[in-house]
Amino acid sequence: MSHATVDRQAAEFGHVAHVPVHFDDLDAMGLLHNARYAVLLERALTPYWAERGVVFRGDVHAAPDVFHAVREFTITYQAPIIGVGTVAVHFWLEHFGTSSAQYAFEFRSTDGTTVHATGTRSIVRLDPATLRPTAWTEVGRAIAATLLRPAPASA
Repeated sequence: MSHATVDRQAAEFGHVAHVPVHFDDLDAMGLLHNARYAVLLERALTPYWAERGVVFRGDVHAAPDVFHAVREFTITYQAPIIGVGTVAVHFWLEHFGTSSAQYAFEFRSTDGTTVHATGTRSIVRLDPATLRPTAWTEVGRAIAATLLRPAPASA
């Protein structure tokens, strides 16, 4: 894994977070274990929202947009992440609906040249009392707007 850094604002849309890969994230061959990609994506998403005031501190009513469940997670592995270091996680929203959202993501080397994995993560905001889908807050919608991928230009 390269240890050069990429400008976090280099992405045309979404956000790029540099996330550490620890020794205990590796499998017996020294590769990032396949199940750890979801954890590293979470480690990229959580600070983005927390830095914008949406953070869980034990009270789901204080930050209702953090009360959501993952509906679907897909990933395609392209090149292994080898050893400890830092990986660049580029994430954005492809869709932000009334109560659901779909992230897309890429795991890249920090110099941006190697794509390690790509995928999607769909979530549904839940009402804490009923565990049924419920609408995102206006605060959540405003933050989500900063992550939405622009629609392709019409020809």
